[in-house]
Amino acid sequence: MVLFKRPLLRLVLQQRKTQTRRTSRRELSPGRVYPITDQWFGRAAAYIKITRKWRQRLGDVTEQEAKAEGFNSLEEFQQAWKAINGSWNPDQTVTAYEFELVG
Repeated sequence: MVLFKRPLLRLVLQQRKTQTRRTSRRELSPGRVYPITDQWFGRAAAYIKITRKWRQRLGDVTEQEAKAEGFNSLEEFQQAWKAINGSWNPDQTVTAYEFELVG
């Protein structure tokens, strides 16, 4: 199960969000299909297939990648990251995933 904040889940369902960056140690596997939801133990709202995975410094996120995250700009992505994760450290390494909605 992959958890998204409710507004971000809506963007995934609209196919406007096709990437996500995660700090957790739990790794998702390319080629695998995962249910997605906006709450722990919630019903799956849909399913995504991980198509690509890579490690990246937050400071290396591009404007294009911020848009693939579902945001209008890199600055908007940074503000959302701070709201969700508490701070923005450009040297922090995260795992980035590209995915597609399936089913």
